[in-house]
Amino acid sequence: MRFWRICRERYAAAAASGEGARLYGGRWNSRGVRVVYASTSLALAAVETFVNLEPNLLPADLGFIEGDIPDALGIERLEFDELPEDWYRTRDESLRRFGDKWIRRGQTAGLLVPSAAVRGDWNFLLNPVHPNFPKVKFHATQRFEFDARMFR
Repeated sequence: MRFWRICRERYAAAAASGEGARLYGGRWNSRGVRVVYASTSLALAAVETFVNLEPNLLPADLGFIEGDIPDALGIERLEFDELPEDWYRTRDESLRRFGDKWIRRGQTAGLLVPSAAVRGDWNFLLNPVHPNFPKVKFHATQRFEFDARMFR
């Protein structure tokens, strides 16, 4: 399965470490828990990045990383009926507990989770402590630029 990730170019070398998520936590993980956030398309990765930017601040230092996870590693998918009704409106503690439990269980290296930014689309979590994580391929970083019209 192919995935994409957008990050600041200065952090690209550590994009597969889960360090940012460990330091700050996120929708699907608590602080202290490493996870790599990615998306199932470059377009979704762009939207996910855009909704987390400072308004009207066009970043000039972004890069995207394309990656591949072998299907043989196993990928889980979180279904909507496992989520609270308004899961996309807040960073509910139950979502972080779910992600933390998935990481600790360590059965798969990848987990598809629904996107809160584009409901109906899917993001992809990667478990950097999974024993088969070294089989996940991260390609060279390429420059990414948003269309300036998005910041008017």
